Amino acid sequence: MGIRILFLFLFLIGLDAYSYQWFRQISQSFSPGWKLGGLVVFWLGSAITVFLFALFFTDASDKIPHGLLIYLRAFAFISYFAKFISLPVLLVDDIRRSAGYWIKSLSPSYTYNPSRSRFLSTLSAVMAGIPFMTLFYGMARNAYRYQIRKIKIPVANLPVELEGLRIVQISDIHSGSFTAKEPIKKSIELINQLKPDLLFFTGDLVNYAANEVIPYKDIFSQMKGKYGSYSIFGNHDYGDYNQWESAEKKHQNLEDLKVHHKDIGWRLMLNEHEVIQVNGKDLCIIGVENFSASHRFSKYGNLSKAYAGSPDDAVKLLLSHDPSHWDFEVTKEYKDIALTCSGHTHGFQFGIEIPGYIRWSPSQYMYKEWAGLYQNGGQSLYVNRGFGFLGYPGRVGILPEITLLELTNA
Repeated sequence: MGIRILFLFLFLIGLDAYSYQWFRQISQSFSPGWKLGGLVVFWLGSAITVFLFALFFTDASDKIPHGLLIYLRAFAFISYFAKFISLPVLLVDDIRRSAGYWIKSLSPSYTYNPSRSRFLSTLSAVMAGIPFMTLFYGMARNAYRYQIRKIKIPVANLPVELEGLRIVQISDIHSGSFTAKEPIKKSIELINQLKPDLLFFTGDLVNYAANEVIPYKDIFSQMKGKYGSYSIFGNHDYGDYNQWESAEKKHQNLEDLKVHHKDIGWRLMLNEHEVIQVNGKDLCIIGVENFSASHRFSKYGNLSKAYAGSPDDAVKLLLSHDPSHWDFEVTKEYKDIALTCSGHTHGFQFGIEIPGYIRWSPSQYMYKEWAGLYQNGGQSLYVNRGFGFLGYPGRVGILPEITLLELTNA
């Protein structure tokens, strides 16, 4: 691991040196004040990166406040991502200059200018500036900018007593990424204002370890569904992405997380179902552990076990974290499950959504169903865009989501 980190460090130094060429070219005409400010912006991400590497090699990261560490990492990432985006234009400029050198060697009369093109250097700066400003804005403005989406879910032969049943779904809280409590409190107020009959949480309460949610348990416990609140595990909840001292500690972490779900007031569904009565009619809520159609993610879920014994005449609702499960198994073998609620993708936390015009995210190249409502033969899948964030502490175009699902007769 240490060798790989060292190679990464050397690569970033090279990226700094190479991308500095466009800054040096365009800053020649800057006033001293603007040039100093530009130098600070250009090298700040690099300085932060050196600091972060020092923390890594000295095992001192636990001495830095959690929120500050998240934003330092994010700024370093944004800085280097922006520089990386500028590389293609610099390479074009180098190819142009190399071609000019060889032409000059073959034809002495050819006028050769070895300096960098100011136009291409300016274009490199623009190419770097757009993602830098966009990602910085997404971090500063959109991380907690919750969007309420109201969706009607058609259900064939829905009993009139269940018409208009209100389900609030949230997913992918990732409490280990939060840096503030106040916006979380306000989001819970938004949820309670929706007066949900049922509350569904569809996985990934934490990033790596169960203790991440402890500071927020009292906040989350304030949201409740009239007829119950139900939850499942996502791929991050099992502790698979953490380095544990022993298998026993990993197992205890999962047991602790189960207790946290209970303390919040959620009925954690572990490959099981529960039948409740709403206005005298049976409603069957099925919850599976994480199950992905991809080999990259865990398969703890067992829908056959969860489904077994469920009443034939009940309206069936499924909680399954990974949306790939729906097309892989649900629509093929469990055609009486009316609605599946999933999350997992976060909508990549990046994309463009303009209703009626464009709907794009890198997530769509990895998931057939990546955000919003999907339907197949009378069955519905809703993929929540996520409540929290992971890695990059922000969102661009794909805002954090609170979903109100309302059952209606098809």
